[in-house]
Amino acid sequence: MSDRDDKARVATIFDVARLAGVSHQTVSRVLNDLPNVRPATRARVEQAIKQLRYVPSPAARALVTRRTRTLGLIVTGAPDYGPSSTALHFNEAARDARYSVITASMLETDAASMRSAAELLVRQNVEAIVLIAAQRAALDALDGVELGVPIVAVASEDRGGMHRVWLDQYAGARLAVEHLIGLGHREIRHVAGPTNAMDAAERVRGWSASLGEHGLPAREPLVGDWSPGSGYVHGRALAQDTEMTAVFVSNDQMALGVMHALAEAGLSVPGDVSIVGFDDIPESAYFAPPLTTVRQDFDGLGRDAMAGVLAVLGDDDRLVPTPRVPDLVVRVSTAAPSRDRVAISS
Repeated sequence: MSDRDDKARVATIFDVARLAGVSHQTVSRVLNDLPNVRPATRARVEQAIKQLRYVPSPAARALVTRRTRTLGLIVTGAPDYGPSSTALHFNEAARDARYSVITASMLETDAASMRSAAELLVRQNVEAIVLIAAQRAALDALDGVELGVPIVAVASEDRGGMHRVWLDQYAGARLAVEHLIGLGHREIRHVAGPTNAMDAAERVRGWSASLGEHGLPAREPLVGDWSPGSGYVHGRALAQDTEMTAVFVSNDQMALGVMHALAEAGLSVPGDVSIVGFDDIPESAYFAPPLTTVRQDFDGLGRDAMAGVLAVLGDDDRLVPTPRVPDLVVRVSTAAPSRDRVAISS
């Protein structure tokens, strides 16, 4: 590690643990000169401390080894279906494991607010914190901050200082686009989520990659805010696009708005335009027509978050990320492109 790197990011107890190949609790025992640490393990930890030039904070030295069976949960962003469902199933998994959960819901993800929330949870003696991060700013706010407890992030992007569980948004987007290409569509537009949303960025990446592999054009995405209203606005613009025959929409709520705008413009789904959404919210099966979408296993993701907590608290820092790949649910909103519309666009 260079001097520049040291100045840019101060090493944490978790960096030491990763380098030494042990848990953060083991590092804490070495720092506090506690027994039950094998000499070889102690030597590896001390070497890692020296190599990283790690200076333990008071929180690290005071890292408790007693079990409070209490966890912290920080949920960021609006109460959308995905994060809310993940939080619900994490809470259920925690109860099954006989842990209680203290929750902080954060609309704002600025660094000061995020750190304040995390520190408040630490003062309530949580053993670990789960962060359900919709925006990358939430990850950045806590990355490298030494709290004295591990953080398990539910996030589409990686930060080296945190353990992570996630759903593979990139793979899910590719499923959606490959489905449309397989039906014969060649002009496939995308209504994306907010630019600061990690899931949205991964879905844009998957859409673009699939089109590129088939030599198809990836027009500039239309950026929405996850709401049906923003989908409706973009749907009105898409109704004037005589070349496109399909739209991949980054969530089901925006897809609803797109479909409504197309219907107002006299275009039928899927007769004129095929639509694929993302998330498979409970209502999507009852849209008119029922929506083809990408189903995410939020139940499993919540359980994965709890499994990650149990792994890091069980003196096993070797949490290997195993992202869940979403499933494509084919309903009525997609079909082969209309011959009349293809003729217009060609």
